[in-house]
Amino acid sequence: MVYDGELFHMLYRAQGEDMVSRIGYAVSTDGIHFNKFEKPVFSPKSDDELYGVEDPRITKIGDEYYMVYTAYSPRGVRIAMASTKNFITWKRYGVVIPDIDNKDAALFPEKINGKYVMFHRIPPDMWLAFSDDLVHWDNFVKIASPRQGMWDDLKIGVGAPPIKTEYGWLVLYHGVQNTGTSRPIYRLGFMLLDLEDPTKVIKRSKEPILEPEEDWEKFGGVPNVVFSDAMIEYNGYYYVYYGAADNCIALATIPVEKVMKWCRE
Repeated sequence: MVYDGELFHMLYRAQGEDMVSRIGYAVSTDGIHFNKFEKPVFSPKSDDELYGVEDPRITKIGDEYYMVYTAYSPRGVRIAMASTKNFITWKRYGVVIPDIDNKDAALFPEKINGKYVMFHRIPPDMWLAFSDDLVHWDNFVKIASPRQGMWDDLKIGVGAPPIKTEYGWLVLYHGVQNTGTSRPIYRLGFMLLDLEDPTKVIKRSKEPILEPEEDWEKFGGVPNVVFSDAMIEYNGYYYVYYGAADNCIALATIPVEKVMKWCRE
């Protein structure tokens, strides 16, 4: 999801009868009521995508929108990238971090110290990677891990692409808690990173900001899940778009000032 000042542009993952994931496109003027294109705008093409393309996260860099997504195949899961100017036609870069199971990627909206920066997730931790050209990534740095005895004790991963604030990079992330059953719980929280050195974590949410409460969040394709790929600042609020139990897309809002107060504390 991105907001260009006039329209909200949503890219979302969906499956047909063949159970292969594809990416659809929907557009809105208010961020709540969306019109969907009838057909997918991005479908699997390479051997790395045989099982589908999922979890798109969009970041505007320059005059283009870059989408990092998860490519599924018999080889495993990989981070891949594509770019567009109109959300219909795409330039594909393919897998950008090969030879390792990896997902939960998101790009920073600007270079930091002359480098492009991208979140990724080598289980169970959150990592950063750095690049000169958005295609070749290296210098992997682990920045955060699960916290024992807390709501994110099993694994963590980035949610929305980071938002720059005066206090640091605001990162929405998901945390998974081990319940001792076959159904762990996915929740959302915030993380604040240093503006000049995003490998430095300033603070993390002690408690989740969003967790499964409604029946449609607790029961579905993957129960007990709220999972976000997008957060937009709009009219004094952060709009948090999230998948609920892998069945539907929902919206939650939180006042920007409330989040900034947490950043200051």
